[in-house]
Amino acid sequence: MKNIKILLSLLLLTSITSCDDYLSEVPDNRTQIDTPEKVSELLVSAYPSKTYMPLAEAMSDNVFDSELLSRTNLYNEQSFNWEMHTQIGFDSESEFWVASYEAIAAANQALEAIQKLGSPASLNPQKGEALIARAYNHFMLVSLWSNRYNPATAATDLGIPYIKSPETELLVQYKRNSVKEVFDFIEQDIVEGLKYVTNDYKEPKYHFTVEASKAFATRFYLIKGDWDKVLEYSESLGSKPTKIRDWPTYTGTAFAQRDIQYSSADRETNLLISYPNSLASRATGYRFSLAANRSNEILGNSTNMWNKANLTFTSGQYDGGTVVYFPKAYEYFKITNLTSGIGVPYAATVLFSNDDVYLNRIEALVMKNKMAEANTELGYFLGTRTSGYNPATDLLNEGVVTAKYPVISNEFTPFYTLTPVQTSYIKAIAEARRREFMQEGHRWFDIKRFNLVVTHNTLAFGKIERNNVLQKDDKRRALQIPLRASDNGIEKNPR
Repeated sequence: MKNIKILLSLLLLTSITSCDDYLSEVPDNRTQIDTPEKVSELLVSAYPSKTYMPLAEAMSDNVFDSELLSRTNLYNEQSFNWEMHTQIGFDSESEFWVASYEAIAAANQALEAIQKLGSPASLNPQKGEALIARAYNHFMLVSLWSNRYNPATAATDLGIPYIKSPETELLVQYKRNSVKEVFDFIEQDIVEGLKYVTNDYKEPKYHFTVEASKAFATRFYLIKGDWDKVLEYSESLGSKPTKIRDWPTYTGTAFAQRDIQYSSADRETNLLISYPNSLASRATGYRFSLAANRSNEILGNSTNMWNKANLTFTSGQYDGGTVVYFPKAYEYFKITNLTSGIGVPYAATVLFSNDDVYLNRIEALVMKNKMAEANTELGYFLGTRTSGYNPATDLLNEGVVTAKYPVISNEFTPFYTLTPVQTSYIKAIAEARRREFMQEGHRWFDIKRFNLVVTHNTLAFGKIERNNVLQKDDKRRALQIPLRASDNGIEKNPR
């Protein structure tokens, strides 16, 4: 692509994307997208070119101080301490903010082009993809830069600017929509987009297909607490799906090939795959990561429902005996200068999978008090991730779950009420999700919605040098607005 200049006054930058040489410039520097083919080409840019995973993972309770001073990374350290990133680069907060709004700009330009072409039915698939992509990018922004969704405060909580049309002016002063407004707009786009999305792509795993769009819907409605919608959009999986990740096959693959297999479009569980510019695969070895001497706390046999080995743990590998690395984000390094050996790293990341959808479904069953179904589905899921699982003896019922995950007062505090039994089950599901998506950043979003307390200790020769606690409702749970946006008038988050 060349010479597409999408004005993003929100970011005080001009985003340059590219299509083929069919493009030409108009007086306001906006590319004319005037054919169905150009719309489809443009939608390739409606997905973020950066990732949130390393920064979200470093903020979670999955990471500890390995004391590997030689592996100190500024972004990693600042995220570990819930501090604003002070630089711009791969895997920084600012870069993900910019990339998300660039993707939103592409989606909006595609929607405008479809409208100017008369909104023919033949362009409905592109319309659906653009709407879902716009919703998803805003969803990730509000999930990171705003307080957790709570209907009691959403109308007054600061959200993020929800952009619904291309910009025609260079400098526009944006105001932040409330969290309620953002969620309402997201829902509108999801509902409308689902009417039109299709699976008709040459490479469907890189687009919001029907299945990927429904997976996004289950995550959105899980955050919103609409259990019926979660069950509706996950219904096609069934009670014992074969489309979830085959961990025995994955762990049986040569270690060097596991990252390729994990993020492969050939894996049936993977619904949406992205290739952002990222060092995600290397971030797992930074100083603040899954320290080897603490990994048993999260992944050891004692965390398994039946005190057996978790297959998710056996898939990892010790890096120098100090940190545990899980091969998931396959890195493709594109060399741009052969002589100097410099280039750009891309990391294959799985944005949505059937594993994610299935866990969302089980959580909704618990919240609807459909405990028999929840026992069947959670038992099946955990069994497929347990070494030596025996369905005849490794049973799952209320007694097993409540004994394994007893209620701790004021630990899990979502905006809705939980019964003691529901609390035990929700904790069991949250821990299953934690293990399943280790080093993918998912845990941070559970920490936010359940308002979990997190303690990060910085060490010096094995002793605590700094004790940093993220308390419930701590303002640092919402990332600070990047400087390039706040300097242009976007209201900062309170601190």
